[in-house]
Amino acid sequence: MAPDLSGKVILITGASRGIGKAVALAATHAGAELIITGRTIGALEDLDDEIKAANGKATIVELDMSDYAAIPRLAQAIHERWGRLDGLVVNAATLGALTPLSHLDEAVWDNTISINLTAQWHLIRAMEPLLISASAGRAVLVSSGVAEGVKPFWGPYAVSKAGLEAMGRVWAGETEQTNLRINIINPGGTATEMRASAFPGENQKSLPQPADIAPAFLTLLDPKFFEHGKRFDARIMLSL
Repeated sequence: MAPDLSGKVILITGASRGIGKAVALAATHAGAELIITGRTIGALEDLDDEIKAANGKATIVELDMSDYAAIPRLAQAIHERWGRLDGLVVNAATLGALTPLSHLDEAVWDNTISINLTAQWHLIRAMEPLLISASAGRAVLVSSGVAEGVKPFWGPYAVSKAGLEAMGRVWAGETEQTNLRINIINPGGTATEMRASAFPGENQKSLPQPADIAPAFLTLLDPKFFEHGKRFDARIMLSL
């Protein structure tokens, strides 16, 4: 049975497609009110239509994560409207280039680290007070299997995801005396546009679809889920 998220206000970044979209729809069916962000307003509007068709409610925010100044403005708007944030799904990311580190263009390195790591620190800093103001704030940081082990050619993406996991653990340690619970999730190989660009010859039909793994995210957003500062693999969670 899906967790009951009725009345919960949840912010999902990178919600216009793929995993973010699937989690948004799953959270809608669980009763949450959503704030959905992305760079493509048309795709967000399409998602909003699906949410409305499911009798849900969402607020669309066109947001480029590299626009750091926009993040505290969003936090202020959330504060003024709701006074709290019950859930945060840190999903927005960019793949960058799959090439040897020494061959990377400087702009690609800077942009990947900016979106996948630095922007997430800005998000944490801006949203933490709102999450702590909630009775049971929950934050989910979306990582990747390439954050662990040796992953040649994954360069800034692997570095940024490993950094995100380290940041999540630090953040969890700093908030362990609050009602906020912070965890990290590795979705595993999933049929998304990002995955297709990394593995162009792969048969996406052989992979789990975003909707297949979305329930794992809802578990981490559940007010009754009390684990803190841990890393979970979506597929393992769903097999239990």
